[in-house]
Amino acid sequence: MSNFEVVQLSHGGGGALSRNLIRDEIVSRFGAGPLQGLPDAARVSLAAGEVIFTTDSYVVQPIEFPGGNIGSLAVHGTVNDIAVSGGRPRWLSLALILEEGLPLEVLRRVLDAAQAAAAACNVQIATGDTKVVARGQCDRLYINTAGMGDPIPGFRLGASTIRPGDAVLVSGTLGDHGLAVLSARKGIDIRNGPVSDSAPVHRLVAAAAPVAAQVRFMRDPTRGGVAAVLNELVEGQAVGVLLQEIALPFAPQTRAAAEMLGLDLLDVACEGRVLLVCAADAAAAVLAAWRQLPEGQHAAQIGQVTSRGGQVVLETLMGGHRLVDVPQGEVLPRIC
Repeated sequence: MSNFEVVQLSHGGGGALSRNLIRDEIVSRFGAGPLQGLPDAARVSLAAGEVIFTTDSYVVQPIEFPGGNIGSLAVHGTVNDIAVSGGRPRWLSLALILEEGLPLEVLRRVLDAAQAAAAACNVQIATGDTKVVARGQCDRLYINTAGMGDPIPGFRLGASTIRPGDAVLVSGTLGDHGLAVLSARKGIDIRNGPVSDSAPVHRLVAAAAPVAAQVRFMRDPTRGGVAAVLNELVEGQAVGVLLQEIALPFAPQTRAAAEMLGLDLLDVACEGRVLLVCAADAAAAVLAAWRQLPEGQHAAQIGQVTSRGGQVVLETLMGGHRLVDVPQGEVLPRIC
């Protein structure tokens, strides 16, 4: 049996194989309804109106890393999927799969972090489940969450709404989460090294709500990073994106670790950032609102939408240009 007939780790890495698996095996079966367009969270209609609904699973390894653990990450990730879909998070479920032999002190730290994160996000853990499996059937602890929220009036987001000249913004430094997890996993001891950006983005989204009608697209750039999100955004479209390398915000310790390891931070996951496309004349208002928040102090415009259909291009510090492609193969598996 060839490698193409089995699930590979690369299928979970956020790159080309991930996209192909989702498109060919999932969207082909379920993509005619709320999954159409693959939003981070779906809008579903109820008798009383719309809600925003999402689900996710967390298998990060190691389960504790600089800046967080799997408990806070699970809350933040689900809150963020609702937020970048134009919603106000309200309720979460929390389901645990525990491996026999997991120290209770570790479980308590994870649950305390989830509790603190939910309180900080003003969301309620409304339901949950716990299962225990035999030693060797799970890597210590997995978490599944689902979340529901209310649509924020004014946001109607979609890749088809972007136009040449639109601004591409990011709310903070890039690649911090992926490098923090990788450093912890590999035992790379860097003094003052990378720290995960795992955090909620719902306040950033709310801050952009006054210009919601001019916001075209929002996403939190997790697996595959900014490169994967932007390539997905322009795939099959008559527009592209031009990024300016000089404008990309990176934390010094994260940049240093990436250079040491030979990684492109555009491919590396964030867990507390918003990537937003808006009309050019709304960009200043969004950036000003974001910079009023602690989580938005490093917000920047990193590029603009172009008429070069389907291409994401980086203008380098030297004035040259290179294509920013979809990450290929296994970049950083199990970072969420």
